[in-house]
Amino acid sequence: MIKLLALDLDGTLLDSKGRVSNENISAIRKAEEQGILVTIATGRRFRDARPVALEVGFNAPILTHNGALIKFAESLETIEVSLIENETTKEILKVGREFGGDALVSTDPKGKGTLLYDTISDENLPLQKYIIWARHLHGDEAEEAVHHVDKIEEVLDDNEIIHISYSGSCNPMYELQRLLEDELQNSVNILATIYPHLDFTLLDILPPNTSKATGLDHLAMMHNFSHSEVMVIGDNFNDLEMLEYAGTSVVMGNADESLLEREEFYTTLSNNENGVAAAINKLILGEING
Repeated sequence: MIKLLALDLDGTLLDSKGRVSNENISAIRKAEEQGILVTIATGRRFRDARPVALEVGFNAPILTHNGALIKFAESLETIEVSLIENETTKEILKVGREFGGDALVSTDPKGKGTLLYDTISDENLPLQKYIIWARHLHGDEAEEAVHHVDKIEEVLDDNEIIHISYSGSCNPMYELQRLLEDELQNSVNILATIYPHLDFTLLDILPPNTSKATGLDHLAMMHNFSHSEVMVIGDNFNDLEMLEYAGTSVVMGNADESLLEREEFYTTLSNNENGVAAAINKLILGEING
């Protein structure tokens, strides 16, 4: 029986305009009324995921930074956090600079989270747009949310690093991922979120042995749930580990073809067709009421 449900955000719970449908919210409420713990498991940093979590309301802490930070959206109580060592951070930044990448460094696990950056290349339009979006999203807290520094390496000793990200076109990011993996080996976990139709890849560099799956496992163990009692819904490659971990795994209709071809995963409707609600209604509420 399913006791814990984890939902990816972008491309899953959110539609293509970044909204949560009433149908999805209604299905989540019905699942919670049946005693199911419901949360989100997202690659987003906590501060960027929190507005959605507060809008929807969840009866469990949320998993952010691809599982590196588990925290209650409303109270800001931190349940679990994994950090990247400073020496490892310096090595990540060194490789990234030599490659020509623009780093975003996530800090402040005890608070809402602060994103540090120093340079953004003129051609990195997606990252420029993200900075503008994040500042707009956080309004009066924009400077605290997204903070420009002269050089990230100079402020590392004053901050706890949760995760580092690079983004850009698919081919260069694939090359950067290979370089980082060769250089850093097992000192980090690197997850790629790939959107081929947009020619865009996001690389999330996390503490070692950290993923949505490890975060979910920690939350499940807190409640004495087994992995067979966990259901997850996702759409991209950073969801793969939790899809393989869960007893019930669902991929969105808009997921990459290689995920849709996995016979052990259920397929639901797309994120623009309330695919989350459809999966909850069939696999959770249908089972309970069936």
